[in-house]
Amino acid sequence: MNKQEKLIAILLGLVLVGWMCHSFLEQKKAAETNARTAVAQTAAQSAPAAPAAEASKPAVPAPAAEPAKPAAPKAPEKLVKLANAEMELELSSHGAVIRRATMLQYAEKPGAVSEANPALRLDFAESPVLALEGLAGVEPDADFEVVSEKDGAVTFRNAYLTRTVALKAGYRIEVEEDFAKADAAASHRLGLGGMEMGTSKNDILSIDSWALDGKKPRVVHHGDEDPLKSYLVNSMGGCGGSRKAAGIPAVSRVDIPGRQEWVAVKSRFFVTALAACSEPNAGFRATMARDVSKQEYALKRVSASAAFAGVPAKRTYTLYVGPKKQALLWDLGMKDVMEFGMWRWLCYPLVWVLNLFNSAIPNYGVAIILLTILVRLLFWPLTHKSTLGMRKMQEIQPLMKEVQRKYKDNPQRLQQETMALYREHKVNPLSSCLPMLVQIPVFIALFTVLRAAVELRYAPFLWISDLSEPEALFASWFPFGGLNILPLAMAGLTMLQSAFTPSSGDNKQQQMMMVMMPLMMLFMFYNFPSALSLYWALSTAFGVAQAWWVKRRYGTPAAPAKGGAVEPDAVEMPVSRQMRRHG
Repeated sequence: MNKQEKLIAILLGLVLVGWMCHSFLEQKKAAETNARTAVAQTAAQSAPAAPAAEASKPAVPAPAAEPAKPAAPKAPEKLVKLANAEMELELSSHGAVIRRATMLQYAEKPGAVSEANPALRLDFAESPVLALEGLAGVEPDADFEVVSEKDGAVTFRNAYLTRTVALKAGYRIEVEEDFAKADAAASHRLGLGGMEMGTSKNDILSIDSWALDGKKPRVVHHGDEDPLKSYLVNSMGGCGGSRKAAGIPAVSRVDIPGRQEWVAVKSRFFVTALAACSEPNAGFRATMARDVSKQEYALKRVSASAAFAGVPAKRTYTLYVGPKKQALLWDLGMKDVMEFGMWRWLCYPLVWVLNLFNSAIPNYGVAIILLTILVRLLFWPLTHKSTLGMRKMQEIQPLMKEVQRKYKDNPQRLQQETMALYREHKVNPLSSCLPMLVQIPVFIALFTVLRAAVELRYAPFLWISDLSEPEALFASWFPFGGLNILPLAMAGLTMLQSAFTPSSGDNKQQQMMMVMMPLMMLFMFYNFPSALSLYWALSTAFGVAQAWWVKRRYGTPAAPAKGGAVEPDAVEMPVSRQMRRHG
């Protein structure tokens, strides 16, 4: 393996590792800064008022004050349920809010939904969906009367507000509100619910929105931008390490100003969002609760409430409470909740193809295998040409050795003769590097898709119970979180592929890369979702088969010269036309 090949092979790993580590490092840096800010703000609240000169300084975004707790209701609570084939909602007459949402097609644990394995329940008890804050008479626990229950809808009413909630297909909730009195000065907030962190180390919590703040409309992933960045960062370790929780409030509230087209609170697989509204909002409030039982910062729960500058006579809006599924979010204009980033142009078709294969053969493990075959077929001409190019590079190594020996003291002449040698034998030294470079965006896109595709949640395949998580076999006694077979198989296949692949370097370099590359890939992949390990292991197996076929079809290429430079009087070497002209 020559220097260019080694450089590209190492680059493949470094790009992937660096891509993941950079975000962790940035999050840690911002987290430490915001932790110091939080301590300073706490101290400032108990300190005397600052002089007028100091008041002119720009203010740092501070956690919002905790809202006052409303008075206890007088009437008994009445619970109402709305259900369709996808979801069941539990609504309360206290506040006319949604307390729970049950995802009827998604189980709590691996396996099908059953009595022993109930459907997943999203609990909004601590941050009810539809809770109104800041309006007298319609506080989150205000008394409402249930006046109608029909056609998949329920109507609540009190002296200040009449609210009708209807459950629609596609996990949509349509809401109509009639206020007894419009008030342009009555600012308030509408609760959108929240999400809790799960037990998987791959879980995430974040808030996304589509900002319409006078600038160019854009999607904002608030887990990547201040002032929410440090609060939303996970304590998953990784390259960014962890940070102490000292000085960070148990519950932090931050107001994000500016009109938003939509606001979404999301976990790894599910979303609760304000998708559309007849009245423009004025931003939203984010509430982050940390796990107070841990000394290191660990996010426990995230919720949000949309802010409105006034109260209209009537208002309608659409909520989405359901899975983070591309097709459903696309129809609502919220496809960016998938957070595919710069690779969206590649991620969108990958999700579509994955679901297409699953519709033909209902198993996502099989769908990933078919996707792997498709990708390998698309790359076949490129990888085949690359393999043949490496064979030619290996065959002309004796000539390369002679050129290097003859012109070792003349770098310019050495470069000229080397390029002449490539042209004469029709060899492209970069042909072996191109397939690796092209596959980097494909790998990153697959990593982005497979780590957060709700379709893979608890999807079984052979011995794997959940394709969205590592295999974790014998986790109770095996170290490193359990035994993961696919990464080990992938490392072995990578070593075998290196052995079959022609190399233009010396044997020691080849042997070193045969060990280093598999170890690096094993380290990177060991705790990745098994869906990604399945794809890469199978792709590597196809690479081994292709290299074996090429070797059998074209035979073994001429071995490179051993022992450094080749002496002219010991071996009769062919020379290029340019070498003959220049003597």
